[in-house]
Amino acid sequence: MFNVTENDKMNSPDFEIKDTGPISKEFLKNNITNFRMASLFIKELPYKRNKNKDDLLSIFSDGCGTCSTKHALLKKLADENGFKNIQLILGIFKMNTRNTPSVKQTLGKYKLEYIPEAHNYLRYKNEIIDCTKRNWKASDFENDILVEIEILPEQITVYKVAYHKEFLRGWLKKNNGVPYNIDELWEIREQCIKELSN
Repeated sequence: MFNVTENDKMNSPDFEIKDTGPISKEFLKNNITNFRMASLFIKELPYKRNKNKDDLLSIFSDGCGTCSTKHALLKKLADENGFKNIQLILGIFKMNTRNTPSVKQTLGKYKLEYIPEAHNYLRYKNEIIDCTKRNWKASDFENDILVEIEILPEQITVYKVAYHKEFLRGWLKKNNGVPYNIDELWEIREQCIKELSN
């Protein structure tokens, strides 16, 4: 079903998917039998918000996902199969026109060099695994990471938003030349996310 190239194999964890839980069952139902195939399948799905972010299986019915739902699903898959070495990471990085070209128009309109953006990805043996979009690579943003913490799959909703907003409040205090309050900055960030989905 998927051709896993040598490039995809580099630093990529792998294990056989066993019938050990609901997420494993769903991958097996789609003839996806190992973690590398699962990662590639997830990476190929369009970047778009899910109807129900709390139900990770909605990725299959929606046929899409975000950095949050895609990586939380893969982390849960690893957990179901007893593969504990993969971490789910919440990182804040400088989202700018170099690492995220599709936000150029919005950042230009609001005269911002970058916005600190919360991003989910996996870490394995200290290497980043990013399955957000087909053409995204860790090298695009890893030098722009400001902070990162390990989280649980259940923390991709309320906790992630609260952590991100708290970070933005601190960033606005340190960068008092930015002429926006937290609500205005969040709205600009939402416009950037819409551009990412196009």
